[in-house]
Amino acid sequence: MFLPVFLTVYYVTPARFRNCIILVFSLAFYFVDAGTLTLILCASIVLNYFLALYLHRAGGRAKNLALVVGLLLNLAPLLYYKYWMFLQRSVNDGAHLIAGNRPFEVASILLPAGISFFTFHSISYLVDIYWRKVKPATSLIDFGMYMANFPQLIAGPIVRYSEIVHVVRTRAIRMDQVYLGLFIFIIGLSKKIILADHAGVVADTVFGMPANQLTLGYAWLGAFAYSLQIYFDFSGYTDMAIGLGRMMGFEFPQNFNQPYRSHSVTEFWRRWHMTLSRWFRDYVYIPLGGNRTGGARTFFNLFLVFFLCGLWHGAAYGFVAWGMYHGLLLIIERMLLTRFGFKPSGWSGQALTFLLVMFGWVLFRASSLDLAIGYLGVMFGLKHAVTAPLMAYQPGLDSVLFLLLGALCAVFPSERLRSWAAQGLGLATAAQIFSMAALMAYSCMLIVVNGFNPFIYFQF
Repeated sequence: MFLPVFLTVYYVTPARFRNCIILVFSLAFYFVDAGTLTLILCASIVLNYFLALYLHRAGGRAKNLALVVGLLLNLAPLLYYKYWMFLQRSVNDGAHLIAGNRPFEVASILLPAGISFFTFHSISYLVDIYWRKVKPATSLIDFGMYMANFPQLIAGPIVRYSEIVHVVRTRAIRMDQVYLGLFIFIIGLSKKIILADHAGVVADTVFGMPANQLTLGYAWLGAFAYSLQIYFDFSGYTDMAIGLGRMMGFEFPQNFNQPYRSHSVTEFWRRWHMTLSRWFRDYVYIPLGGNRTGGARTFFNLFLVFFLCGLWHGAAYGFVAWGMYHGLLLIIERMLLTRFGFKPSGWSGQALTFLLVMFGWVLFRASSLDLAIGYLGVMFGLKHAVTAPLMAYQPGLDSVLFLLLGALCAVFPSERLRSWAAQGLGLATAAQIFSMAALMAYSCMLIVVNGFNPFIYFQF
């Protein structure tokens, strides 16, 4: 009921009050999930609003100091809520290896939803103002709307203020854009409910198997299923966010561009979670020197960026290992290209890239690094099931069909869908309208029957 009520109120409200409507509904949306932790988001809005105004006026050392203070104040809640427990566990694990004891009793800390995303929003906002790329918002409500905008608040895409500043105060509600937004929203919902959730049933079953029942075939099936699940789950959510943004008059940046069609891991990261990749490129990699320094320093910059990328995704050894793995792959690719001129292409390059990415997803998905290593050992035939499964898992025909459908949707071009959307409602055929209505109805039916599974990236 939230979306219909919001859109109804939003459309009937005069344009000058719509930012206030977005802010109120967004904070209410966030409060339902986060409760009193909503105060952290509110404090971030107020803090960064006034810091940005000061940054814009200040100069010299005062400006530099203000930026440093702003970055530290924004990172402090993220470091505490997301990484304090991880730091304590890491110290405990190290002490246990050395001395055989664990000095800390690790207390549980509730993670505010979306804190990784809105922290990156606020950092990009302050840095862009420091670099004079954009002027600060003059209204606290306008800035609060940008920070709390509920479609992209919890799991992205990561939207920079400079990307929407031209429509913050004035944006028209056009029916062709409303139709386009609805189309994108339905596609995103269908990705999540029809493709991701069906793949998730297979992935969850396989990754939940006891170690002595995991066979080589199951291991490959589970890794393949999770590769589809996380793609359709995350890209589905961002499509829904982008679609809602269109219906509200915003044009959020694209976040996925069929990453499993990539011919290299470097290309994969230009197509996967594109707003995060660009964020790390512009605010970490390039300030470190990027590839201008050459040689070992460039490799260090790449590795550090992906170490941080893994850590950003989650405070666990598996996420860190996943980030380091991708950093090493990019370093190897750059070495092969610069020293030997080797560049994968064609179907072989696409298949190799998918396999390398799929191996990484095992590190990402497994509940611990030890289990991930054991799982990969089974995939490569280095470990075998101790006993045959007493109740062997047999994927149903529907699961197999949906996995095949997901694989086709992941690798085949989607230009036809884009052309449909670009036509607008007035030029859409009856078949196209019926197709969208059928997808929406089927997705809603599955939600009613099976319930709604949270999006994977909500945990970050």
